[in-house]
Amino acid sequence: QVQLVESGGGLVQAGGSLRLSCVASGSIYSIDSMGWYRQAPGKQRELVAAFVSGGSPNYAQSVKGRFTISRDNARNTVYLQMNSLKPEDTAVYYCHLGIRQRQMRPMDHYWGQGTQVTVSS
Repeated sequence: QVQLVESGGGLVQAGGSLRLSCVASGSIYSIDSMGWYRQAPGKQRELVAAFVSGGSPNYAQSVKGRFTISRDNARNTVYLQMNSLKPEDTAVYYCHLGIRQRQMRPMDHYWGQGTQVTVSS
């Protein structure tokens, strides 16, 4: 079994910063992908930032230059540093990890429970 626990959301004024964390625990052989998505009310879930297959991170155009995704492989943790926050960044943020529990097992997809980020104007 694998569990993801997110933390770090909250209420912040426009221009402020927040740091989200997502820790994976359980039976983990490897983590093939790490990323953050968000879903605003009435909208579809969208990619915010992600590492895929060890390459450079990808960012949504709307957050480039303001958000930074990072990872701590030893702690099975992915972070999202969010600076210069805007009201349009308000959403529930979800971490997503692609995890192999055994060497020859296909990658499974896991989602965090979601954390609310609210940016006031």
